[in-house]
Amino acid sequence: MGRNIEIKYIEDSTKRQVTYCKRKKGILKKARELAILSDAQICLTMFSSTGKLAEYVSPSTTMKEIFDRYQRENHVDLWEAQYEVISTPISLFLYALQEELKTQQEIGSRLKMEIRQRRGQDDFSELSIEELSGLKENLAKSLETVRDWKSNYGSASPTTGLFIDGGGIDCKSSEITFQQLDPSHTDLHNEAGAA
Repeated sequence: MGRNIEIKYIEDSTKRQVTYCKRKKGILKKARELAILSDAQICLTMFSSTGKLAEYVSPSTTMKEIFDRYQRENHVDLWEAQYEVISTPISLFLYALQEELKTQQEIGSRLKMEIRQRRGQDDFSELSIEELSGLKENLAKSLETVRDWKSNYGSASPTTGLFIDGGGIDCKSSEITFQQLDPSHTDLHNEAGAA
């Protein structure tokens, strides 16, 4: 029936490629025929020596279904070991990112609280004695900055919108932010710089 050809590695790359192409077509044809004749679920995957993929999956199924069934029948998880190797560094990286996020959120909430306190928008009854004394010192520094500015410039500033008239300070807008008064405030900039 068939030719008696010795099965051994083909040294010549051209002959090897031609043999692969012919036999690949034959194997794929046999897989199709077997699927049609016996209603078998077939999944055939081949890679040539150059890395080119050739595959056949019977029409009644998908490759995923075949692999899932293979895992169930053989009680083996094809993917678990690979995912464990990959997931360990990812888990560590994710944990580090979550810790950094918590740190940044704490710094952000402290800065927001300090800004609310300086604007007088926070409930001072919740503050401790130390926090109140710190706030008092910050307000005193800000007041000193305003007085220094008043004595040095004595006229309207287009950037802050402040006007000095004889005995006091009027404001064009209804709010004066402390960043306008003291842009080099150490607490705010140190907190943000420490992040």
